[in-house]
Amino acid sequence: MKGHTIVDTGPIVALLNGRDKFHGWTCDILDQFSAPLLTCEAVLAEACFLLQEIPGGQDAVFELLARDVIRLNFQISEHKSSVRSLMTKYSSVPMSLADACLVKMTELHDDCSLITLDSDFTIYRRNGRNVIPIIMPKPI
Repeated sequence: MKGHTIVDTGPIVALLNGRDKFHGWTCDILDQFSAPLLTCEAVLAEACFLLQEIPGGQDAVFELLARDVIRLNFQISEHKSSVRSLMTKYSSVPMSLADACLVKMTELHDDCSLITLDSDFTIYRRNGRNVIPIIMPKPI
């Protein structure tokens, strides 16, 4: 696939947790994309938190970084005003810090896809009005 591929917390957790119901879907989807997948530190914080009970789960997140499977490609300090505005705009959803960072990343990488399990990304808009190009499992 061409363009940048951005990845959310859910697929990272599903990839590293073989018992996750989206593990198979995530493995199949990620096979279609070339590394590195782009993400932000807020996503890694969420993934480490969610994987804390999985033996070796948190270390596996760092291994993805070490092997350049995922790459940190966002500095919140450079985009704090935009991220804050997004969180305010979508406060009724509500929007997490990680989601706001990912939406901003899609604005920075025009030719991108976001791999996620979070249906909130069907509500969020990039650049105020544009649909975010997402890749997610079909609803069951």
